[in-house]
Amino acid sequence: MEGLVLCPANHIPLTPLSFVERAAFVYRKKVALIHGNISYSWEELHGRWVKLASSLSQLGVSPGDVVAAMAPNVPALFELHFSVPMAGAVLSALNTNLDAATLSQILLQLEAKVIFVYSDFTELVLQALTMFQEKDKPYLVVLIHESNNVKEPLVSSAPPKILDYQTLLEMGQPNFKIVYPKNEFDPISINFTSGSTRKSKGVVYSHRAAYLNAIADIFRYEMGKSPVFLWIVDMFRCNGWCLPWTVAALGGTNICLSEINGKEILESIYLHNVTHFCGAPIILRKIADAIDTNQPLLPHKVNVTVAGVLPPPEIMTKLEKVGFNINHAYGMSEALGQMISMPRKYQDDHPNSDEDTNVKIREGIHNIIMEEMDVKDPESMKSVPADGETTGEIMFRGNAMMMGYLKDPSRTEKAFEGGWYRTKDIGIKYPNGYIKLKDRAVDVVKSGEKIINTLEFEGVLIRHPMVWEAAVVARPDDVLGETPCAFVKLKEGCFVTDEEIIKFREDWLQDYMVPRAVIFGDLPLNSSGKIQKFILRDKAKVIMQFERTRHTI
Repeated sequence: MEGLVLCPANHIPLTPLSFVERAAFVYRKKVALIHGNISYSWEELHGRWVKLASSLSQLGVSPGDVVAAMAPNVPALFELHFSVPMAGAVLSALNTNLDAATLSQILLQLEAKVIFVYSDFTELVLQALTMFQEKDKPYLVVLIHESNNVKEPLVSSAPPKILDYQTLLEMGQPNFKIVYPKNEFDPISINFTSGSTRKSKGVVYSHRAAYLNAIADIFRYEMGKSPVFLWIVDMFRCNGWCLPWTVAALGGTNICLSEINGKEILESIYLHNVTHFCGAPIILRKIADAIDTNQPLLPHKVNVTVAGVLPPPEIMTKLEKVGFNINHAYGMSEALGQMISMPRKYQDDHPNSDEDTNVKIREGIHNIIMEEMDVKDPESMKSVPADGETTGEIMFRGNAMMMGYLKDPSRTEKAFEGGWYRTKDIGIKYPNGYIKLKDRAVDVVKSGEKIINTLEFEGVLIRHPMVWEAAVVARPDDVLGETPCAFVKLKEGCFVTDEEIIKFREDWLQDYMVPRAVIFGDLPLNSSGKIQKFILRDKAKVIMQFERTRHTI
């Protein structure tokens, strides 16, 4: 229509920082964060964030600069999710499980102006810095302590220059003017992929995408008024799946734990009336182990969302009986976290008779902000039939996606080839539009004319009462091309033979899915706790070559 234009009154760049200002005004005295004996209201947190943003500005951090952080889920890392963008800078929360060499490569790529480091990781970060640091460009390291308040602040002027978190905070001015993005597509954070298929990649998020995904979380995790969120999912994973900003939008309460185990989680739920938490499925096993025979019911239903290998059904049932409402999700760093989710109860109400109930991902639908989801032929880009059988590549497109890979335009262009984000995951689509993940394209086993999906296989193996973890990879075969090879980690103190594992499989899987080898032992994990299947594939090849040599001697 003629005469309609964009103006400052009707077009303000979208940013999670708008949640911050509103929370400080609307929920002023309401408890925003609890960590042991520490407790802050939204008004108090806002004041701390402004001062910290001011301090960063005084240190020379300018809009667009990167500020890195290596810390567990402590209050300081939560605060940095707000104070860093308030200074106009870009936050990169780093995986605390990285080794020095990998961390060094990431820091070199980031070129961060300041690095916040939790005291436990000081030696690791300093070691990583010495691997590449230039003498004429010393890094500034800010130490975070558990209490955020030490009697004798550690300050050093020697390279790298070291400051204390509390000292830095006290430098700040309370009247600092927040730096809002001029463009909603300005970067707000950089998150690194887990590197499950080799080298990790830096994924850049925009203010716009973070804002929209934070809103989508409200619907995705069924968050009502004033949620109490328990921090189990690491904040370095997709910025805690964007949930720091979601909880701020709702004026909820954040609970940070000093130690994450089943007992601490249960105690926190009863003590603080926790309503939600997210994380890896292993946390469900830990909670189940901590539940006593006469465990009282939870004060109310607690919504739990996990992404990964679900534990056996008996564990799920045990948790649901005391009041946990379990949801299963699927996502990735490039989509700012989880983009598909499905309550387990809904799955049980709509079962597929030929489906195993414990595969890694069952049917799901994309979140409200992700405009389109489809399963397509990767070559023709045509949608596969919605018959629940035909496989294709899972693809997405929408506003809650990454801007691209850090300093890697060619890989970014390839990821979005054809106007869709290509997940490299194989899936199927049902008549109702819901999809199911079958496997990673790189992980499927091509045995003769049969395609074996390793996720389905692994879902069966972990049903065995003595199995703790399992991974299935392709092993070279002179006749069929490839056959499945199972790597199994048993529960502590348990023993089972490979013949028993193979026989157990017979009740669930077809004959062509019989593993030619079962290898027992620990499984190689990356810094995010994901099984590194490329290492297992290499090991399977070595085993095959050894057997060939043995047979020829």
